[in-house]
Amino acid sequence: MAELKTVLKEALGDVCQFAEQTSAIRLRKYQVEVARAIVDSVIYQKGLTFVVIFPRQSGKNELQAQIETYLLIALSQLDTEIVKASPTWKPQTINAMRRLERVLARNLVTRNRWVKESGYIYRLNSARIFFLSGGPMANVVGATANTLLECDEAQDVSTAKWDKDFGPMAASTNATRVFWGTAWTSRTLLARELRAAREAQQRDGIQRVFRIDATDVAKEVPAYGKFVAEQVQKLGMNHPLIQTQYYSKEIDAEGGMFPDYRQRLMKGYHNFQDTPSPFDAVYAMTIDVAGEDEAFSDLQSISLKNPGRDATAVTIFEVDLASVKDPLIKAPVYKVVYRAEWTGKKHTSLYAVLCGIIDLWWPRYVVVDSTGVGAGLASFLERAFPNKIIPFLFTSKSKSDLGWKFLAVVETGRFREPVSGVQSTLFWQQCMYCQSEVLEGPGKIMRWGVVDGTRDDLTGDLVHDDVLISAALCAVLDDQEWAVLGAPVVIRKADPLLEIDGEGY
Repeated sequence: MAELKTVLKEALGDVCQFAEQTSAIRLRKYQVEVARAIVDSVIYQKGLTFVVIFPRQSGKNELQAQIETYLLIALSQLDTEIVKASPTWKPQTINAMRRLERVLARNLVTRNRWVKESGYIYRLNSARIFFLSGGPMANVVGATANTLLECDEAQDVSTAKWDKDFGPMAASTNATRVFWGTAWTSRTLLARELRAAREAQQRDGIQRVFRIDATDVAKEVPAYGKFVAEQVQKLGMNHPLIQTQYYSKEIDAEGGMFPDYRQRLMKGYHNFQDTPSPFDAVYAMTIDVAGEDEAFSDLQSISLKNPGRDATAVTIFEVDLASVKDPLIKAPVYKVVYRAEWTGKKHTSLYAVLCGIIDLWWPRYVVVDSTGVGAGLASFLERAFPNKIIPFLFTSKSKSDLGWKFLAVVETGRFREPVSGVQSTLFWQQCMYCQSEVLEGPGKIMRWGVVDGTRDDLTGDLVHDDVLISAALCAVLDDQEWAVLGAPVVIRKADPLLEIDGEGY
């Protein structure tokens, strides 16, 4: 069998030259060595396991399709089966099939010769490739990968799912295995296979790990380098998504969300103020409302670890619009100038206080936690201040997105905390105890906050995260329109709610 495969391979020539001759595709240098290593292991039945880590949009999927097409041709006279798994059926598996279809359709050898069977199998004579979903509920038992077993976006496929349902598919022939993906946390399937491949590579010197980052891609595709530079400008070089998606570096799955270097980035050189500046400063306000924990509004989510938050926190920012004019950043700098919180205050009283604060500072936008009991308060504020209020509904997904966006604000130096003050001390305390955890799966869900029951090491007092959440809501402001200033002033009508248990602030 191996001899026949060798004859077939020699008839086709090198996989990279073949792609150029039959598909008019010239593989990039960093793709070439990957293609040759995988094809060599398959053709000569070496049974190697490869880990290929490419940054986003750097040609990973095109490379896969070229290798698969070459193998279907080389092994078309043999009863061979390739299995390829993706984290989800829609869109990832469907996209992988479409990519292969395009390559098969334009290749001079395979054009009009391949057929699609049962909606997920591609056949060229006797050779087949099966596309399967690696989702937790996918039923894939029974398939066999006697030639090649691939896992695409392996960082998003459950390790348990792979080991139980997919791993055994390569057992009977010790087929070559390839784990493709983009770096994520240190506890993913991709990370585990990376460690194993490195160990094997050190033992026998055969290269099994191919790890490319944005710098490697930019050497051959200058436009890619320019794009990544823009993303770095927007999110910051140390943002987890930049480090993983473009520079192929793993991040810890869990740990402190605001280490010392991030806290240093957040420190400003200004002081708190009790009243707005007499000059033409622009302000924004964020409100985290006391009550039920945000995640409980999402019945499908995993609840957060700090339920029963009992303080309402307000943060007012002076919005520096100079960076909005930057063609890459296009977002403001947020300087905290006022902060307050209330524990156990009735919402009728709280409403009156908040209205007074808005009247005094007249922020351009007010972001309000509208989750659970906060929905009513947000609704009243919307009625009182039309065109100013931005309701924010917390779910596991929206809080995760907020966390990633707030890290972008921090990493680009656009969050500035005053140099001193009791409220600032509370903010830094909550930052110090804030933990984050990145969950498995393709959603990139990050669960973050101060763990329920956390106590300060020095005082023994319970630590919450109300002030931190209120501060983080400034990330919502990045999505707003800041270029057009001077919106007409809206005068509130007389409000009967203000007559109920009204208190000063």
